[in-house]
Formats: sequence, C-alpha cells, structure tokens
Amino acid sequence: MAKIKNHIELQFLSEPSDVNYGGKVHGGMMMKWIDQAAFACALQWSQTYCVTVYVGGIRFFHPVHIGHLVKMEARIIYTGKTSMHIAVDAFSKPVGQADFVKNTHCIIVFVAVDDNGQPKAIPAFTPKTEKEIAMHGYAIKLMELRKSIDKEMEPYIV
Repeated sequence: MAKIKNHIELQFLSEPSDVNYGGKVHGGMMMKWIDQAAFACALQWSQTYCVTVYVGGIRFFHPVHIGHLVKMEARIIYTGKTSMHIAVDAFSKPVGQADFVKNTHCIIVFVAVDDNGQPKAIPAFTPKTEKEIAMHGYAIKLMELRKSIDKEMEPYIV
C-alpha cells in the first residue's frame, strides 16, 4: 500500500475576477482557496468525504495582486479519531520572480464522514520531523485555546 501524504500544494494564477475594490484579491477569495486546499489535503489523508468544522486564526500578512502566481500549502498537523487539523499557508509572487511572499496563514479542521454524514475513523498522523513535531504541539495548544474561546462565545451563539 502506498504511503498517504500529509500535505498538498496547489499553484495557480490569480485572475481579474478575484479582485476587490482596492485592486487586490478579495479576502473571501483567499478563504475559499484555503478551504479548497485544506479539503484536498483532508480528502487525500482520509480517503473519504470531509466537512469543514472549524477555521481559526486566519491572518492576512500581505495582499495578493492580480496576475500573481499563488501557492497554497496545506498540511496535516494533528489528527483525532475522525478529525484532521490542517495548517494552510498562502504565498504569492509576480510571474517571473523566484521568491514567494507569505500572504496568509490559518488552521482549518475537517471531520471525515461516511455516506450518512456520520463521523468516520481516519488514519492517525504521527509527526516525524522536527517541524512536524512543532506543528503538532501548535495544534494541541490551539485546541486548548479554542476551549476557552468556545466558553466565551457560548452566551452569544443562538
């Protein structure tokens, strides 16, 4: 059996239809691309349909310009029994230049589901490299922080 990869990279050009009034790519379009890259990564890992259950800590560092080459890197950093925590980083650069600039970072959580929409068990991710171990710890810290955020938000969720 082939080893399942814990990461995926997508590259494409930003288009004029992606622009906002300020002449840069819409933040909403960035979020769509993040979700698509993370979904592809989750699907590759779980080998089954997945649903987004959480997106957090999204940070926009630099705008993406129209016509730039965009690179989305998504990687599994933690798995539960049915869930996958995926770190997504977006980069861009003008066509013809060598170096990408980091534009956006966030964590997105997917849950694998069966044909009835019920959570489905997935393979466990075991970090091996120094970076994977650090990112695994990062995911665990963020899960703890989300517990306090959930408690704060509880009175306002209808």
